Amino acid sequence: MNIALIAHDTKKELMVQFCIAYCGVLNRHNLCATGTTGKQVSEATGLRITKYMSGKQGGDQQISAKISCNEIDLLLFFRDPISAKPNEPNEADLLRLCDVHNIPVATNIATAEALIHALERGDLDWRDLVNPSR
Repeated sequence: MNIALIAHDTKKELMVQFCIAYCGVLNRHNLCATGTTGKQVSEATGLRITKYMSGKQGGDQQISAKISCNEIDLLLFFRDPISAKPNEPNEADLLRLCDVHNIPVATNIATAEALIHALERGDLDWRDLVNPSR
């Protein structure tokens, strides 16, 4: 599966810790991430990650484009729900695209863990049934 990783600045360390904990599962999949998140996770885990621009420079839009082209199967997006973000409309578009294209998305660690466990069990293979062209 193709998994995208995005984390707001205040959630980057949580994403790093999550990826360390689930490195064995993530290692079996293709990972991409916005720039800073990808760099920090890669340095901490040794995981191979395709890195796009930072979110502020359009990295979230690059991942949105991949979602639109059915090139992302799962999104882990650790958001800071408290602080206002200058690029928040782009985030709404990103989440809308996940809904349009039936992409499982986690915006917090609890949901991310549920999705990772489902991925590990093979429960996310339903996408092949919904979209056989993948």
